[in-house]
Amino acid sequence: MNKLLILPLLVLLSACTTTDEIIIDKKGVDMARYEQDLAECREYSQEVKTAEKGARGAASGAAVGGAIGAITGGSDDAVKGAGVGAVTGGAKGLSQGEQTEVRVVKRCLAGRGYRVLN
Repeated sequence: MNKLLILPLLVLLSACTTTDEIIIDKKGVDMARYEQDLAECREYSQEVKTAEKGARGAASGAAVGGAIGAITGGSDDAVKGAGVGAVTGGAKGLSQGEQTEVRVVKRCLAGRGYRVLN
């Protein structure tokens, strides 16, 4: 894989957070109830459609990258630009979708009375 493709992907993936990293204030919390609420909140987060955000990001990234490559160098550069744009755009779309999932879970938990610390 081209080094130009790897760098943006690594940068975007390093920014990912998961719902496993949510921290709450556990003082006075019934942990069995919390686990049930967390599972329900995670179910809500699945409505975000992260995969679709990744696909849309890849498509728009390929279009922009291909156009830039065509303007700056020609057909070979257009293909390379489209590839770089697709990987970068797809990774960005997935990252944004995952961040939205985490926000949904945090808001859901806060709405159920938990003090979310992060």
